[in-house]
Amino acid sequence: MVLVSVNDRFVVRAHPAGAFASQGDSRNCCAHPTDPFVRSAAPSGRFPNAHPVREGGPVPASNADPKILSRADLLARRDEARRAGRRVVHCHGCFDIVHPGHIRHLRQAKQLGDFLLITITGDAGIDKGVGRPLIPQELRAENLAALDFVDWVYIEPSPTAVELLDAVRPDIYVKGQEYEHNQHPGFAAERDAVERHGGRVVFTSGDVIFSSTALIAGMAESMNPGDARVTELLRNPALQPENLQLRLAGFRGRKVVVVGEVIEDAYVFCDPPGVAGESPILALRPVQERGFDGGAAVVARHIAALGGEPTLITALPRDAVTVAALRERLENEGVRLVAVDQETPIACKQRFLVGSEKVVKVDWVRKAVLDSRQQERLVALAGEHADGCDAAIVTDFGLGLFTPGVLQKLTRTLRDRVRIMTGDVSGQRNHLGSMLEMDLVTPSETELRQSTRLYDESLPAVAWRHLSQTRSKSIFVTMGGEGLISFRPVDADPSPVDGWATRVVGEHVPALSTHVVDALGCGDALLATATLTMAAGGSLIESAFVGAMAAAVHGSRMGNVPVDIATLRRRVEGLRSHALSFVPADVLAARTVQKPTPLAS
Repeated sequence: MVLVSVNDRFVVRAHPAGAFASQGDSRNCCAHPTDPFVRSAAPSGRFPNAHPVREGGPVPASNADPKILSRADLLARRDEARRAGRRVVHCHGCFDIVHPGHIRHLRQAKQLGDFLLITITGDAGIDKGVGRPLIPQELRAENLAALDFVDWVYIEPSPTAVELLDAVRPDIYVKGQEYEHNQHPGFAAERDAVERHGGRVVFTSGDVIFSSTALIAGMAESMNPGDARVTELLRNPALQPENLQLRLAGFRGRKVVVVGEVIEDAYVFCDPPGVAGESPILALRPVQERGFDGGAAVVARHIAALGGEPTLITALPRDAVTVAALRERLENEGVRLVAVDQETPIACKQRFLVGSEKVVKVDWVRKAVLDSRQQERLVALAGEHADGCDAAIVTDFGLGLFTPGVLQKLTRTLRDRVRIMTGDVSGQRNHLGSMLEMDLVTPSETELRQSTRLYDESLPAVAWRHLSQTRSKSIFVTMGGEGLISFRPVDADPSPVDGWATRVVGEHVPALSTHVVDALGCGDALLATATLTMAAGGSLIESAFVGAMAAAVHGSRMGNVPVDIATLRRRVEGLRSHALSFVPADVLAARTVQKPTPLAS
């Protein structure tokens, strides 16, 4: 099957026969599309030959819209505005996907002057990773020109706007709020060019949406081959099925210590509800209940089901029967249990369901309170059992097991004993900032913003703040149905003087399944699988992708059931049937293929 886009700029060839491509909702890569300093680690070039940039001169303007100007026309318009005493406001960026955050940014800019000039970096000047820009430069210019409050659009062939700013000399140059304290030399040069000619730099409010809709392809069950971002990722040699199978083979025998609270996840299945007679309240009649060992326990269960050898360090009540039953269940699944005593019972989170829909949740939770001796014992046990392990996982579910001081002491103790240390938090009142020197943490965007108390900054800026404050190496920011974005500092080995540059590298991994039966525990599956991948020598993008696959498998089933290695292997093998290639559109005339004449019988 061959699909030709409506503008005939590229064709889509699906392999093998029978594969399909459909349009839907996929998510954009990693950060603010206008941010030239947030780059993908991979080389760029989704359409390397579709729209070549003319060497030695500016990109010619498109004839599609009179707002799209050549360089000569742009400078002439600028001179006319200057002579008339009109104020020119200038915004510059990639603008790969124009989303609502961009619209607000540009509207605010327009209010600052008389003419709004938008300049975009040409295709050849963008280095944001494979497949970027997603939209060719002419179409990006047309998208912006279609906005009624935009006056002029120009395609700048250079990778930076410094030379252009020297020529245009805008009255006001507008950037997002995340640039206000940015010390990157690229932005510093832009700022100097503006102010050198009497202009000023203004920062907008920062109210920007960072999960742009990619407008091409969507996610179907398993993995829709039409999803552009997934297709880009699958071009990475590290994400080829053969390599991923080797990574999965490396899970076997990996020793992992898991530290955190145990939670009982109870599912109560009910008949369809009615309305109680005494008052208008929901009436449920339970017919079946199932329990799952969750929290840190399910993280350890994932490790065991994937071939690892986990040891769970936790605190449990002095109830011998309860502890014995839990120990037996976990040991049957390959999890070694080590615990300190606590006075409170195991937390139980009860969910009432009708069919597959959750209608009520009841948390039977009393926060654990450990005295100083118990806290010291917990840290000592973790350190003792971490010796000789390949990795350590710290999970804080906000149930009182950890205080900021305990977490700092625990992570420092583990750091000296394991090569890979990862962690996650759950809940609004989390202690993510107390997990120090981690190789990876996997919070949600909400949890990350609450931890850093940065609610209006761009997502890369927030990730940067966390990494710099905790001296951690990488972070997966999970975004539910939009997948995750992995961030790491550009410089893997920061110098003592300028330990953390103002840039991060981001990679977006979409959610690999749009049909989620039960989202509970998807983050735990991601954390466990990503940790094993890193322990097996996998890169950050391999860990993110394999972790996202495990999360997709977990979300396709009801209940907190661990993902096993056989299922994950089948999912990896299924990547072979989702090959898709995007090629430049040399649209050829159709030719007729005559079927051979059947042989006479």
